[in-house]
Amino acid sequence: MKDKVLAAASQRILFLPHAIRQISRLERMISTEEIRDAIFHGEIIEEYPEDVRGESCLVLYAAGQRPVHVVCAPRAEYLAVITAYRPSPDKWSDDFRVRK
Repeated sequence: MKDKVLAAASQRILFLPHAIRQISRLERMISTEEIRDAIFHGEIIEEYPEDVRGESCLVLYAAGQRPVHVVCAPRAEYLAVITAYRPSPDKWSDDFRVRK
């Protein structure tokens, strides 16, 4: 899956409207640079091969000061960023890799 994500992202990254709304929320304020870092340097922690929107995955990037989760879907000509958010310690393990 990582190869598909990287290949699609290398062509173009498309931020879907939901993703734009989510990253712009005051309590999140996630930059497009953070999302690009997540896509190219993050770790896929969940895969959704049967998603109704098409194959997608959840990427964790925790190298920055604040971890970020990015849900994305590789397409033939682009990578669709479906949403992005700051994982909550209440809902995720200490390393933000496993749901509680």
